[in-house]
Amino acid sequence: MPAITADTLTLPRIPAPDPAVVEQRPVRQVTTAPSGLEGEGFPVRRAFAGVSFADLDPFIHMDQMGEVEYAPGEPKGTPWHPHRGFETVTYMIDGIFEHQDSHGGGGVITNGDTQWMTAGAGILHIERPPEHLVASGGLFHGIQLWVNLPRANKFNPPRYQDIRGKEAVLLSSDDGGTLLRLIAGEVAGHTGPGATFTPITMIHATVSPGARLSMPWNPGFNALAYVLAGRGAAGVDRRPVHKGQLAVFGPGGAITLSADRTQSSAEPNLEVLLLGGRPIREPVVHYGPFVMNTKAEIIQAIEDYQAGRFGVIPAERMPHTGGEAPPA
Repeated sequence: MPAITADTLTLPRIPAPDPAVVEQRPVRQVTTAPSGLEGEGFPVRRAFAGVSFADLDPFIHMDQMGEVEYAPGEPKGTPWHPHRGFETVTYMIDGIFEHQDSHGGGGVITNGDTQWMTAGAGILHIERPPEHLVASGGLFHGIQLWVNLPRANKFNPPRYQDIRGKEAVLLSSDDGGTLLRLIAGEVAGHTGPGATFTPITMIHATVSPGARLSMPWNPGFNALAYVLAGRGAAGVDRRPVHKGQLAVFGPGGAITLSADRTQSSAEPNLEVLLLGGRPIREPVVHYGPFVMNTKAEIIQAIEDYQAGRFGVIPAERMPHTGGEAPPA
């Protein structure tokens, strides 16, 4: 981990904010993600468990998928399932996922790639490891993030963005100790390739042992830091964080993270997913794979799904071990 690397000494550098001018964001909360199973039984960590929606807005849900080394025959995915009212962002750190939908879309995402799917008005979808990976086994590790859509965009037509790992904008911290992969949004005048309806920033940061990352952050966005691997500290007050924990920052114009000087051989760096977005501040009713503004809209989504209005599963479709997912 991770697939996309670079020599930080040759990359554009993000200047550290002047603490006399820019207020550092305090760490409001650190939570530990519980483990669970998703889809046909692949392990996940529920990254946002225990965090209020007010602090997450515009984000709804996030799973860390794996990190797991599958034996032959063990890799699993999801059965066909519906979505409406939000965007799913699948970031593959290690391994391969194939995807297919009821609107003719499909493809492969692998090491360092991101699939940005706007479910909008409704879509049927499946994600699975390819058959050769099921047969051989192998490493599987990724993130799936759900980003809410504003009321005005919840019924937009579905769309995909397949962002190859090499398309991420690579940046460095001011001292060269951190590699930043900017997937979506803007930081210090640099813009990532992901196009979003809801303004957000998404960055995968690798912080070298003993290094400190201090970077500007849009004061109109919230700020979250989820630890994918390693150990370190969040905020100027150095709140300890480790793999599977989420740091929720308070208001301000800059964030700070640092990596412990000593890391394990299996996880030599502090790996962090940095997320921020402009809060939508609209009512949210979340039921299974549907994220809407009212209970009536949820009921309509279920009825539309059951009536086949989300599209038709293709005749030539990916094999899977389960049936269609229920709406909850």
